[in-house]
Amino acid sequence: MDKKLKKNLKIGTALFMGVVLGSVVWGMYIPKSFQESSPLAYEAKEGMGYREIASDLKNQGLIKSKLFFELYVLALGDQSKLQAGTYSVSSLMSAAAIAKKFVMGDIMKEKITILEGWDIKHTAQYLESKKLFSQADFLAAAKKDWSYYSDILKDRPKYVGIEGYLFPDTYKVPVGSTPEEVIPYMLSNFNRKLTPELRKEIARQKKSVFQIVTMASMLEKEVRSLEDKKMVAGILWKRMETGMPLQVDATVNYATNKNTVNITTADKKINSPYNTYKYKGLPLGPISNPGIDSIMAAVYPTKSPYWYYLSARGTGKTIYSKTFQDHLLAIVKYRSS
Repeated sequence: MDKKLKKNLKIGTALFMGVVLGSVVWGMYIPKSFQESSPLAYEAKEGMGYREIASDLKNQGLIKSKLFFELYVLALGDQSKLQAGTYSVSSLMSAAAIAKKFVMGDIMKEKITILEGWDIKHTAQYLESKKLFSQADFLAAAKKDWSYYSDILKDRPKYVGIEGYLFPDTYKVPVGSTPEEVIPYMLSNFNRKLTPELRKEIARQKKSVFQIVTMASMLEKEVRSLEDKKMVAGILWKRMETGMPLQVDATVNYATNKNTVNITTADKKINSPYNTYKYKGLPLGPISNPGIDSIMAAVYPTKSPYWYYLSARGTGKTIYSKTFQDHLLAIVKYRSS
C-alpha cells in the first residue's frame, strides 16, 4: 500500500471518527432546543424501564433521539436503577443531563413547614393547601397503626393515634408522595430528636414517652418561652402528683374545637376525656405537635412555689401565683378588658 493511500485511509478514518464523535456529542450533550421553555414535570412510574422512558421523552419532544439517552444510561451502568418519581425536565436540557437525573434519582421535591403547636387537623389542612393530597387522605392515613414504625410509639395506649408525634420542622418531600410516604418523615424526625439521653431521663423519672409528649403538647399551646414552659411544666406535674386537676385551657379548646383565651363555664363542664377541668390527670392524649423546647421543658421542669399561672392580655406575659386568691386577683388585673 503506497503512502498516498495510507494517508487517505488515515484521513478517512479520522473524518469518520470525527463524524461519529460529533454525532455522539450532538445526540448526548446538545439540547433538543435552545428556545426558552418552561420545565415539565415528568412522572416516571414504578416499573418503567429506561427504554420505555426514552421513548416517552422522545414522544414528548424532550430529547432528539432515544438512542443517545439509552447509550448514556448504559454507559453509566445503572440502567436497572432508574428511580420512579416526578422529575423536572425540559427540551433545553441535553439527553445526558436528563438521563443523569433519572439515574441519580434527582426527583422534584416540595418544601413543607409544619409549625409547632399545630394539631393533626391543622397539619392536614396545610398539606392540602400545598396540593400534596387531601385532608381526608392524610387524616385517614394518620389513623392507621404506625406502632411498627418507631419505638417512640410503643408506649401509647392503643386508642391514641399519632397526634403529638408529627414533629414540627421543615421537610422536603418528593412531589407525588402519598400521606403514607410523608408521615414517616415526621415520625423519623421525632425519633431522632428524642435522644438516648432524653429517653434515659424519662425512664429515670418513671414516666413514659407518651406522658412526656402529652405534657409537652399542652405546654406548646399554653406559653411561649422555654423559661415559661419549664415553669408551667413544674406546676402541672406538681398538680398531678397532688391529685389536683390540671385545669389547662388548651385542652378544653381541643375538646371544643375552639381557639380562645376566654374559656366559658359551659366549656369547662363539657364531658370530654380532654377536659382537664372535669377530669384529673393528663388528657386522653396529646393535643398538638410539640417542638423540642416543649419536650425539654416536660422532661426538665422548673421547681417553684407557684401553683397557678395565666397569660396577661395583650402582652402574653405569664403571671404566676402561689395561692388561688392571688390567682383571682391576677385575673382581674391582667385579664380585664
